[in-house]
Amino acid sequence: MLVHPQFDPIAIHLGPLAVRWYGLMYLIGFALFILMGRYRIKQNPQGAFTISMLDDMLFYGVLGVILGGRLGHVLFYQFGYYLQHPLEILAVWQGGMSFHGGFLGVISAMALLARKYKLQWLAVTDFIAPLVPLGLGAGRIGNFINAELWGRPTDVSWGMIFPNVDGLARHPSQLYEFALEGLAFFALMWIYSAKPRPVGAVSGMFLIGYGVFRSVSEFFREPEDGFMGVLTLGISMGQWLSLPMIVAGVIMIAWAYRTRAAPSYKPDVPVSTGKRNRNRNRR
Repeated sequence: MLVHPQFDPIAIHLGPLAVRWYGLMYLIGFALFILMGRYRIKQNPQGAFTISMLDDMLFYGVLGVILGGRLGHVLFYQFGYYLQHPLEILAVWQGGMSFHGGFLGVISAMALLARKYKLQWLAVTDFIAPLVPLGLGAGRIGNFINAELWGRPTDVSWGMIFPNVDGLARHPSQLYEFALEGLAFFALMWIYSAKPRPVGAVSGMFLIGYGVFRSVSEFFREPEDGFMGVLTLGISMGQWLSLPMIVAGVIMIAWAYRTRAAPSYKPDVPVSTGKRNRNRNRR
């Protein structure tokens, strides 16, 4: 059986400051967002999105991820614990971020950004959707380094013992999630968004893809203790939260192709109007 290396959670010491692996993975995720976003803008230089907008997307997105992700973890997974230890809500460097909470935080932040630039909200989410999965994958590597969100007990040959938990061999579910929610999800979104799609279709595929990949990985992940760790029918909280995402994604794609609204991002075809170009030049 494999044994988790029990990494030092601190990656670098800078005098009195300590840079933790968990935070470093988030920085890598944000850097990948910028790099891939710049690539998409470069591929479509006459489109609706600009580098300055991308910088704003990152700023708004960081706020949404941190605030929404932390509050989601507190409310959805360990409400009872944090009710007794409220000061630990601020200790984000120790881990404990919910994707579903972060997702709600980001879509709220993108709504504010869309209003600022007078763009369709779904057009903005269509643009950022393919940029997100690699950041999710980086976060799962952070979970593995922290030896948190471990898997259920197993007898498979690649089972891993997490000494900080117990002596049982468990699925290294963080690595499964890295492969599914990170790499496979990125490939799905990048390929699907490579062709022009009606507004809302890419966002809909994001909801379906994440919901499916997360639901699959939850079968191997140990449900978290505390408030709503496992609910009825043996379905974990992560799966319950993913089900409405899948349903909403199917509805969005059906609506998008029925209305056939013109996309605001096309890899090879300029989409901005003359009026929008003039506005952009003034900015």
